[in-house]
Amino acid sequence: MPKRFSPVRICALGLAIVSIASFSAIAQTDAPTQEKSVPIFKDGQAQPVPGFSKPSEWIRHDLFVETEFDSDGDGKLDRVHVYVVRPKQTDSEGLKLPAIYVTSPYFSGVGSTRSEYFWNPQHELGETPPERGEMPAIPHSKARPGLNDSHTDQWLPRGYILVYSASPGTGLSQGCPTCGGDNEALAPKAVVDWLNGRARGYTEADGGELVEATWCTGKVGMTGTSYNGTLPIAAATTGVEGLEAIIPIAPNTSYYHYYRSHGLIRHPGGYMGEDIDVLYDFINSGDPDKRAYCNEEIRTKEMQGNFDRITGDYNEFWAGRDYLNKLADYRTPTLMAHAFNDWNVMPEHSVRIYQALKEKGVPSQIFFHQGGHGGPPPFDMMNRWFTRYLHGVENGVEEDPKSWIVRESDRQDQPTAYPDYPHPDASLVSLYLGKGGNESGTLHLTSQPDQGQEKLIDDVNQSGAALATASESANRLLYVTPGLTGDLHLSGTAQLTIRLASDKPAANLSVWLVSLPYTRSRRITDNIITRGWADPQNHKSLTESEPLVPGQFYEFSFDLQPDDQVIPAGQRIGLMIFSSDRDFTLWPAPGTELTLDLDATRIDLPIVGGRAAFEKATK
Repeated sequence: MPKRFSPVRICALGLAIVSIASFSAIAQTDAPTQEKSVPIFKDGQAQPVPGFSKPSEWIRHDLFVETEFDSDGDGKLDRVHVYVVRPKQTDSEGLKLPAIYVTSPYFSGVGSTRSEYFWNPQHELGETPPERGEMPAIPHSKARPGLNDSHTDQWLPRGYILVYSASPGTGLSQGCPTCGGDNEALAPKAVVDWLNGRARGYTEADGGELVEATWCTGKVGMTGTSYNGTLPIAAATTGVEGLEAIIPIAPNTSYYHYYRSHGLIRHPGGYMGEDIDVLYDFINSGDPDKRAYCNEEIRTKEMQGNFDRITGDYNEFWAGRDYLNKLADYRTPTLMAHAFNDWNVMPEHSVRIYQALKEKGVPSQIFFHQGGHGGPPPFDMMNRWFTRYLHGVENGVEEDPKSWIVRESDRQDQPTAYPDYPHPDASLVSLYLGKGGNESGTLHLTSQPDQGQEKLIDDVNQSGAALATASESANRLLYVTPGLTGDLHLSGTAQLTIRLASDKPAANLSVWLVSLPYTRSRRITDNIITRGWADPQNHKSLTESEPLVPGQFYEFSFDLQPDDQVIPAGQRIGLMIFSSDRDFTLWPAPGTELTLDLDATRIDLPIVGGRAAFEKATK
């Protein structure tokens, strides 16, 4: 049965800055007989405290924390801009509290999303792409603190100090933006170190007086969504002492998996033509005097010199921006959150880290919902997580179910608990192809002999939805199960094994798993179950592609995106194979012909209950 949680409420507060010099004046307003305010806990959760709940009494100040790196080449250690909001009792009563910390490259302004500043996807595979336009410079603001305040109203009244910082090379933080470089992990590490008395903070970006975090217990939690959810994971990879818990929401855990897929150049949903250098320009809001150096060293030499927008191969550049490769020192309890229909930061980003943390024995839980990009766990779930690890309240969170999934018709604050993800009762079931794919072929539990070969012709002008709804098409191959007479629960990662030939040296390969009939429903779960993309040139290795010999068959396997979905009775599951996906891949000229060997191709679906469940649901 679903457990019920209260929905999250986040509201922004205006900034009313109180200088450090005014702290003593605030302290003097407290009457000597006033009852001291301390955190309150009920049912294992931190509760709002009346003495912490007046924003007009909160102490606000900003500072600059010195890091251990010099990423802008000026010969000085970079300092990052930090903003603090805390209850007045941290001064007036000497109260020490844990901190919830949010860091971001977005707090100080962002660049343009106009397509003319992105890469043009309309070019032939394997050719040098046309140059993209130079994105206009982001105006630089010197306003202090000029940082976000979004989580304060939610957490400060419950006995937390709120800390915010701008990523290196953004806003008033020194350094260069690197989009996954080492300084993005070391910058939040420095802030955690400062909150524990191990790093120095100053009142100014250069020079200034020392600022100490004497009001912090040293226990720090981090959270954030998307890029802001990536950075808590980056900080945790450093093994920094004092980072006690994190809640990353829809984090990008690998820039390769964000901008590539199994060797294929694939753009994040909604941002055709984006690549890592475009993201660099989008966040480059730092000191204008340092931008020329950063642009040359980071964007031109490091990114554009190594990201390989021609072959899409995995290389040392991408490996250095893949946090799965950096978990050796990771020990921070982690509550992850992601959506199964997030086609921007796709669900594999959280699943791959969650699985690795389980293997390491790091306390971890995962929350999934059926919506799109973003979406935190229910607030009570987050509250229990931070209460346990930041306040040290033994609330039994370690014994909670490891996986929480919002079912298709449920509210996002009403997830269903499961022992783990994927569902422990799920196993891969192989389905084999039966001919007729230009209209509607079949999927079977047993291999059907002598099904032969079928062809499709690439046409990027045809959308995936149009191909899925067409009764017949030369531009895709579609194979479907019998109609379901009962619900079928998929949980885990589907894998396609395919044998195909191309009449050209390069081709896109796109795969959708769909629920049919495909409708115009507004429910995000009704049509697309999951998707996958791959480059046939990488049939042997992700690190080395080779041109295809026209007419020669190649066999390889690749994963689709992880999912957990109940396909209702009355639907059929369809495997749709096509070439260019206009919402994600490059756009070569139409006409490439792919030939599929049906006898050597299959889809393995993760079905709860395995083969017996599939047989029962398709009687």
